[in-house]
Amino acid sequence: MRVDFYQLSRDPVEAALPLIARKVLADGGRLLVVSADRDQRERISRSLWSLGPETFLANGHSGEGEDERQPILLSENVAPVNDATFLALADGRWREGEATFARTFFMFDENTVQHARQVWRDLRAREGVEHFYWKQENGRWVQAG
Repeated sequence: MRVDFYQLSRDPVEAALPLIARKVLADGGRLLVVSADRDQRERISRSLWSLGPETFLANGHSGEGEDERQPILLSENVAPVNDATFLALADGRWREGEATFARTFFMFDENTVQHARQVWRDLRAREGVEHFYWKQENGRWVQAG
């Protein structure tokens, strides 16, 4: 299992997540985006649809029909009914489901940084978990030590 920690310092999750989603879809994957905040899920959905005229990223909200067909499914629960192997935790709150994801993107900001630090420590103690930390520098994402 791989977990990528993304510390949002300059851009909100609505700006950062479409870049990750585009890469997941380009590689043939499916993504489950989880947030307990319905308004945040709506903002993420709009940003995915409006990425660009040739590059919009089709997505849907869990429970609105045809969940299993969505390449990107937005939900409040960690339930990959769209057969996602990639998980994005968009609200800075760690949670795990019954499914094992190939890769999890854990996005957090200054309001949830303490929780993220605790999750980092907890995951370090687990066998078989790789974790990486990414931060924004000069408008780019760089891997930090």
